[in-house]
Amino acid sequence: MSLVLFAMMWLDKRQAKKKGPRISEKTLFSIALVGGAPGGWLGMRVFRHKTKHWYFVWGFALLALIDIAAVIYLLWVVLR
Repeated sequence: MSLVLFAMMWLDKRQAKKKGPRISEKTLFSIALVGGAPGGWLGMRVFRHKTKHWYFVWGFALLALIDIAAVIYLLWVVLR
């Protein structure tokens, strides 16, 4: 999901520059909620996209931390 959201951030930034059809913020956050937040946060930084929206900056960062913690926890449980 992170790779998907990273690509979506790139596409949305490209569409913003071209004034084309955009990906809704609701869709971006929905993908972030199901595990895509690390890729979305990275895409936001790499493409300098949505960085002026505080709810993206803080929301993606918080969701990314939660996603990473969940992966670490799951790996801890599985590898024990």
